[in-house]
Amino acid sequence: MDVIFGDDAMRARLGNAAHNFALLRHIGLNLLRLDPTQRKTSLKVKRLLAASTDDYRAQLLGLA
Repeated sequence: MDVIFGDDAMRARLGNAAHNFALLRHIGLNLLRLDPTQRKTSLKVKRLLAASTDDYRAQLLGLA
């Protein structure tokens, strides 16, 4: 998780914030791994592509 999302740099430490963000990162990682288009790229590239492309993000979420 640290390689893809940079967990060591996470600053959320109050209450349940760290656990909640970890849960969201796991959900995001699972969505990238279950990519319906099966792109032949790394998870890091898929994450950056999902952050910058609305169409790809919609495909990952099953909205397109």
